[in-house]
Amino acid sequence: MELLPRSPGEFGSSRYWDRFFRQRGQRPFEWYGAFPELCPVLHKYVRPRDKVLVVGCGNSELSEQMYDMGMCEDIVNIDISDAVIRQMQERSGSKRPKMSYLLMDMLQMDFPDAHFQVVLDKGTLDAVLTDEEEATLAKVDKMFAEISRVLQVGGRYLCVSLAQAHVLKKAVEYFSQEGWVVRVHQVASSGDKQQFVLPIFVYVMTKFRKIPGSAPQILEICPEEQDKPMRVESAERLVAAVKDRQHYALLCSQLSKTPCREQVSLDLCDKESGRPRYTLHVVDSPSVKPSRDNRFAIFIIPQGRETEWLFGTEEGRRQLAASAGFGRLVTVALHREQHYEGMAGIQAELSGKVMELAPPGLPARQQVPFLSVGGDIGVRMVQHCDTSPLSGEYVVEDVKGDGTSYFRRLIFLSNRNVVQSEARLLAPVPLSGQKKRRKDKKKASPTEPPTAIDKSYLCCEHHKAMVAGLCLLGGPDPLPGDEAVLVVGLGGGSLPLFIHDYFSQAYVAVVEIDPSMLEVATRWFGFSQGDRMRVHISDGLDYVAKLAAEVSALPPAAPAQYDAIMFDVDSKDLTVGMSCPPPAFVEKPFLQKVKTILKPEGVFVLNLVCRDARLKESVLATLREVFPLLYTRRIEGEVNEILFCQLSPECRRDLTELGARAQALEEGLRQPGRPWDSSYALADMLQAVKIL
Repeated sequence: MELLPRSPGEFGSSRYWDRFFRQRGQRPFEWYGAFPELCPVLHKYVRPRDKVLVVGCGNSELSEQMYDMGMCEDIVNIDISDAVIRQMQERSGSKRPKMSYLLMDMLQMDFPDAHFQVVLDKGTLDAVLTDEEEATLAKVDKMFAEISRVLQVGGRYLCVSLAQAHVLKKAVEYFSQEGWVVRVHQVASSGDKQQFVLPIFVYVMTKFRKIPGSAPQILEICPEEQDKPMRVESAERLVAAVKDRQHYALLCSQLSKTPCREQVSLDLCDKESGRPRYTLHVVDSPSVKPSRDNRFAIFIIPQGRETEWLFGTEEGRRQLAASAGFGRLVTVALHREQHYEGMAGIQAELSGKVMELAPPGLPARQQVPFLSVGGDIGVRMVQHCDTSPLSGEYVVEDVKGDGTSYFRRLIFLSNRNVVQSEARLLAPVPLSGQKKRRKDKKKASPTEPPTAIDKSYLCCEHHKAMVAGLCLLGGPDPLPGDEAVLVVGLGGGSLPLFIHDYFSQAYVAVVEIDPSMLEVATRWFGFSQGDRMRVHISDGLDYVAKLAAEVSALPPAAPAQYDAIMFDVDSKDLTVGMSCPPPAFVEKPFLQKVKTILKPEGVFVLNLVCRDARLKESVLATLREVFPLLYTRRIEGEVNEILFCQLSPECRRDLTELGARAQALEEGLRQPGRPWDSSYALADMLQAVKIL
């Protein structure tokens, strides 16, 4: 038996609906939204003494259930189908004497103005607004105008809908422009995902007198898990918020039926601010043999450690899930703008939501373990936050690492999963014979200098590799001397600081485009200038071009400027597949300028972070055109690749000689009384070097 229309336009035809209800018979037809699901929302907006109009009532049981539950009795139901009106009059009859069914077109109603307190629409708008053709939109405008006419001021138009984007946008724009308050409720699911996957929404349009001029629009959304509505700024944002919830429902439905081949990522937002509170990644491990106790687990990433390879990359999370031994692992990253009440508080907050991401076949009421490193949620203390005109919003924060060490980090919020700069903090050392502070003694003022920075420690593996590459300098003796080094990109200043302190006769010039970063490095990362360390606030492109012009103007016998040039500068353009350096820094004309200011036996060291394979090959080809000798060193577990470029093939050294020179350089840098971390094994750093 064919009940569907041949075209969407038939949804507005009385002949179609007469045929539909005659063929269907007495069985009630509910588009979507059972009464138990809708009841909590209807109770908020329908009062027992209200006069209620139901438009496009069909043979739904909704009006009858509202009547029988005592929610409201003065209910008028209208429909354009004569067959269904007669059917419903027979069905209700004397059972519900105060409720009536009338044959009437909602586009041209016979009721007087301001006759009802509530107009209820369950799926009727969705059935009418099937497309955005001019005739359809005109019909909807007429429908809205009639609803507005028959509603009293303060009355509510309640529309049960699947909230397709064009339907929601039309309703919100129409009524908000009329000065009505618009609120969208997500209806709590019955839990039967087999019955209906998409969430159901109720638009609540409250009629206000239209105020002349541009009165502010009041647009709100009320998610299913909370009663308090959230204000949104525009119709577009409201439509986007609803769309997010629809995508989430589809995602949960998909995850409940089949394993996910690719990792799924989603944000759970704070109810008050709407800002992300948790970032979840769903990772399935096909290699894990499922049993009752290893199907599903939640892993809380300690604060500040979400950027580590194990937690911040797909491959790392895949390894984490496999080693944890669970078929599905959901990793949870905590956001710096939020406050958390320990592991127990997070578990209580997330327990209900993460179960919506459970794998297929998980037994009902299965207890799901919450895992973490060391059993706690870590430590994150934001020391400073600000906005730079060039770098955007950024934060300086102290985090607890693995073990007892603490680190200070600089994060650009435009790329919050990348640590721009990092330094280890020195634990305070009590003076000899110093007594413990009394508990009641006044705490340190927040204006006191921050905990000291360990300037001897390089946190970043790519910085260690860049330092190791300096063994290429000089003739047979790689020991540090009075080298001139140019570093483009300051960040927190750890790389130029290390070179300045350990190459005790070297002169270091640093170029930084953002003056805010010099302030950050000085105030928060222990950076300072002196006779052998100067910072130039300039665009690196302009600075190098100016130096190249100056060198070119000198006599041919005049020496070039620098023994070593290091590029460690990030790109602000996140749309390019290369985040370090900006593309202009590896174009051939600019590299020729770099060549001009580099001494013949010098080394150009480049930190390359490129995810685009074709772009990377193009960069390497351009570098080989300018620098005949090219070494590369991949950083394990990261995208970074360090390139060591030299001007003469005669400078070429095999890997054995490179290791020996790196070892000699390390011995020259390791001096009595000067800290040296075991992770600086420079010879090991160069073992994985390849000659291109």
